[in-house]
Amino acid sequence: MSTVRDVAAELLAALARRGWTLAVAESLTGGLVTATLVEVPGASAVLRGGVVAYATDLKGTMLGVDAGLLAERGAVDPDVARAMASGARSRLGADVGLATTGVAGPDPQGGHPPGTVHVAVATPRTVRVRTLDLQGDRAAVRAAACAGALALALDVLADGT
Repeated sequence: MSTVRDVAAELLAALARRGWTLAVAESLTGGLVTATLVEVPGASAVLRGGVVAYATDLKGTMLGVDAGLLAERGAVDPDVARAMASGARSRLGADVGLATTGVAGPDPQGGHPPGTVHVAVATPRTVRVRTLDLQGDRAAVRAAACAGALALALDVLADGT
């Protein structure tokens, strides 16, 4: 069974084989995805950086998420995750953007229950979003969101997109 660090290492290796770089935009994970990637020796060859845009307005100002989209749907939305991944990719000058947004809990946010998470990956060819319904306490939801984001990115690369 692979650990989240193993998946991070595999993702970084897959990106390196393509000569691609990675940027991360995080909300509910609060830097956990970036920290997990940085734990892998040699991550600096691929990882450009990460943005923790925890507040909704920062998703717009730092990552270019449309203010109308944020006002209409809130931060917990698959299209917001898609825009965050694309924004990370463009704003940090990377080939691939990876994003997380959702509700870690313990309380609902914007009508969404804890464990509602959207992760997204933007590559030069596609943007893919996955919605996760996670269980557990705040720490468990954040850890599972991190693992889900890394797994999605690896799946997208494995598909050749």
